Amino acid sequence: MKRHSSNQTRISNQDALAAYPNRADDNKQPIVSRLFNRRQFIGAGIATGAVIGSMSLNGCVSSPTAQEKVNIVIVGAGIAGLAVANRLSRQLPNATLTILDSRQSHYYQPGYTLLATGVWNTTDKVIDSNANLLPSGINWIQENAREFLPDNNQVITESGKKIGYDYLVVATGLRLGFEKIEGLNIQDLGTEGIGSVYHSPDIAIKTWQQIDAFRQKGGRAVMTLAHTDMKCAGAPLKMTFMLHDRLIQTGTRQNSDIQFFSPHQTVFSVPVVNENILSRWASYDPPIGANFEQRLTGIDKSAKAAYFTDSEGNQNRQDYDFIHVVPPMFAVDSILNSPLANKNGWLDVDKYTLQHKRYENIFGVGDINGTPKGKTAATVKLSAPIVTNNLIEVIQGKTPSQKFDGYTSCPLLIKKGEAMLVEFDYENNLTPSVPFVNPLKESYFAWFLEEMMLKPAYMAVAKGRV
Repeated sequence: MKRHSSNQTRISNQDALAAYPNRADDNKQPIVSRLFNRRQFIGAGIATGAVIGSMSLNGCVSSPTAQEKVNIVIVGAGIAGLAVANRLSRQLPNATLTILDSRQSHYYQPGYTLLATGVWNTTDKVIDSNANLLPSGINWIQENAREFLPDNNQVITESGKKIGYDYLVVATGLRLGFEKIEGLNIQDLGTEGIGSVYHSPDIAIKTWQQIDAFRQKGGRAVMTLAHTDMKCAGAPLKMTFMLHDRLIQTGTRQNSDIQFFSPHQTVFSVPVVNENILSRWASYDPPIGANFEQRLTGIDKSAKAAYFTDSEGNQNRQDYDFIHVVPPMFAVDSILNSPLANKNGWLDVDKYTLQHKRYENIFGVGDINGTPKGKTAATVKLSAPIVTNNLIEVIQGKTPSQKFDGYTSCPLLIKKGEAMLVEFDYENNLTPSVPFVNPLKESYFAWFLEEMMLKPAYMAVAKGRV
């Protein structure tokens, strides 16, 4: 079904403040929320599939089938590449499809936060096999791309193979820049009070071990945010909320200090959500401190000290007992150093059609795209069908007709058993898709979706089924 902007529910920042007062203004629950308790939500499992179908997973475009015999190369076998590959295998049955990626394992990255906060306790929940997710008949070259030669319609693999294409889909994901933090080694993550939700399932588990040890006594926690574009910008906020809750559970919150350091003037890019979060943090006893225009630039592991640089270049030291590190994030080098990059190094695509601005036979999907928003799995759900549709139209000599509105979704964990389901677009309008879930209020239902239902929905996206 086609997503029509005119019919999509949109809430401006001003409207949201009026329609969804934050916790400091109104503690009343919506009528429907009061009618559903925890047990009733669990019992509503049959209806949850329908809810998932509308929540962040709605707005499917039409699925044209074409018979053209074309050669399409997809670079990257994360959720974005898989979603497009599986759709193309059905919609272009005569096409030759090739996917490039060296990874044997597939990682459900939205689950890392659940591992790092102790909600899940095994990495098995977030690891699958790419072989199980690829469409049958696809040519899988188990190498990464080293170089793009778009003027020659070629991709060069790490071993030097030249792979030609008629059409190209770039879904490489991004690169984590932990090395940009002076004094920090990858081996430090998950040890001596240092954690990060981004690196890997193993480090996510070790991060929970660091949090669990920290909360037994309490102390000073330093939470950070990257100064670059980043995937799942809500994850550092989830970690902060959940750390606060875990300290309350062990009775050590009163003798603990949580400080959040943002390199920006906000902690979240959507103004109404930013205001909601800061209001919550200020209402806590003791409050969570928010420090702005502070970029993490160094760590002294032996001294348990973090170093931040402000907007004027001044450096200051922050001692910690626990620190959550969010690394800067960049385009992968093969894109960064190619003609395909924009001035910031990301894939230079039109933010609506997701077609490359200079090479009409190239499309981008997922984290690599140089779009204002959209580095989440929920974004892929909406954008993968659009890319597939628009690519087929270009193959047929047409102009791409489907438009991506920047849809992004963030189930923002507030405390054990409660979350906010925040959905928004390029214009920072809230775009709630579940009628009885208030996007600025915590609910068990939003938590239930995050913990129990989003992984099945994610897998359906990867397999091109929704």
